[in-house]
Amino acid sequence: MAMTLRLDDDEQQALRDQAAAEGISMQDVARRAIREYVARRDHQHRVGAAADLILDVHAEAIDRLGR
Repeated sequence: MAMTLRLDDDEQQALRDQAAAEGISMQDVARRAIREYVARRDHQHRVGAAADLILDVHAEAIDRLGR
């Protein structure tokens, strides 16, 4: 799937600099960044869902501890 990514000058320079520092293409840097972002967001969602479940399942005990 092809996609055009429009960057401002500062973003493009930062991407170019990072690619040069890592010895990889700008495309590879962008793709890695996207994968890391998606993984981080997924992790945050799963942690939040787990916390909500724990709070729901143990609501009574948590309430008693708060007294």
